[in-house]
Amino acid sequence: MKKVFSTADQALAEAIARLNGTNPFLPARVDCERAALGAEFVEAGCDWNTRPPSIEMHPNHRRLVERCEAAIARARAAWPERGKVPTETVQLYVELVGFWLYQTYSLRFDDVIRRAQAGERDALRPGFYRVFCDDVARYMEVPGIAGRPGSEATHLFACAFQIRRAFHHVFHSLVGGSKPMARLRAEIWQSIFTHDLGRYRRVLFDRMGDFATLITGPSGTGKELVARAISFSRYVPYDPRGGGFSDSFAEGFFPLNLSALSPTLIESELFGHRRGAFTGAVADRAGWMEQCPATGSVFLDEIGDVDAGIQVKLLRVLQSRTFQRLGDTDTRHFRGKVIAATNRDLATAMRQGAFREDFYYRLCSDLIETPSLRAQLDDRPEDLAVMVDSIAQRWVDDAEAPAFAREARRWIEQNLGPHYPWPGNFRELEQCVRNVLIRGEYRPTAAVAGAAAEADWLTQAAAGEMTAEALLTAYTQQIFGQCGTLDAAALKLGVDRRTVRARLPAKPLKRGRR
Repeated sequence: MKKVFSTADQALAEAIARLNGTNPFLPARVDCERAALGAEFVEAGCDWNTRPPSIEMHPNHRRLVERCEAAIARARAAWPERGKVPTETVQLYVELVGFWLYQTYSLRFDDVIRRAQAGERDALRPGFYRVFCDDVARYMEVPGIAGRPGSEATHLFACAFQIRRAFHHVFHSLVGGSKPMARLRAEIWQSIFTHDLGRYRRVLFDRMGDFATLITGPSGTGKELVARAISFSRYVPYDPRGGGFSDSFAEGFFPLNLSALSPTLIESELFGHRRGAFTGAVADRAGWMEQCPATGSVFLDEIGDVDAGIQVKLLRVLQSRTFQRLGDTDTRHFRGKVIAATNRDLATAMRQGAFREDFYYRLCSDLIETPSLRAQLDDRPEDLAVMVDSIAQRWVDDAEAPAFAREARRWIEQNLGPHYPWPGNFRELEQCVRNVLIRGEYRPTAAVAGAAAEADWLTQAAAGEMTAEALLTAYTQQIFGQCGTLDAAALKLGVDRRTVRARLPAKPLKRGRR
């Protein structure tokens, strides 16, 4: 068999294959780029996977594209017109071409994403499809490659667009460079593409709707943002006859907060109803399960609050992909993906009989947990400034945003301090910034203020910055705040009630249990 790759090109192709298969939001991705480039690797800004997408290609990516293009040209020149090429060589060549295609067209796909989100009608009919197909034909139509699963130009075009959308939405939806945030981005990527991008591209790209995703985490940690990122990054086929993508990714997200509606209204919103099914049902209505396209997602927020009857109906959707409108006997089919979220402990709810086990196990084939804001800031305190800047840009114009962001950051530093626990997470931070914008200050609720005080003295104690007397006083006040009465606090602390009273302010307030 004739050798297609030189030793150097073989090493490059193997490095690119590893790079293509590595989760781009983990440090290993940058390590793969470093290994592929060797001495040519540029350290400055190499951690691109912790930064928003740039309008310019990073020097490392540009050099990789150039080296891949040169290696592809040499391989094509050496490719035998007759005779077999080793399967491993064919696969490595395909990896080189795939990387080159994606990187070459990524910025053009960015333009499609921006235009589609702006509502431009022709955005999803990109004019560069034919040029892309010409490149695929030029590079892929060599003996041993044509006809391979997943090598069709139309499918490669749709996959490249999906990968770029995933980068775009994960980067823009989630702010911060902490390790907990990096893990979250990596989990979202796996939720979209699984851990094996090659298998996904070959056989799973149109089957991911069969797997429900359950997002857990404290309130205010951006669970709906995660759901949107997953939904907006789903595979959308390209239709060559129609000259565009089959569906709009920006119009395929159907969110519903289950804790905000009665069971009847939840069923009507999800499954639809026939006229007369209940008081106020004056006409037939299609629910979101029916309206959702195959490329879209229905987001069930606060799934832990839904009653048992609706759990049974949703279980049927997950098992058989079928449902019925309220008041109707016709069976209809759900084609999209279910994404659910909760801040509740579903394991406890199952033990208490409030949440069905069979429903839970259908939901959790794909699990994502969002980190608290405090966990992010403990790992990377400087992310608070990045988040405040991001919030400020949404509420004031570009000219005023930097000055207001500095004002908000200064207020937080002077009044809440670096150890404030942010019990309301990112949602509370947004509220804080809005309050500073409107009133020049933010007033946490009593429970929040208590939590902040607790975190502050615990931090000081851990750092060895408190006297024994101050520590005992702070702990006594903490327990009193939890118990609400002198007797209960004394019992829990194992001391006399007068000892408790002596360590409280002059007029202690009775506070309910937190």
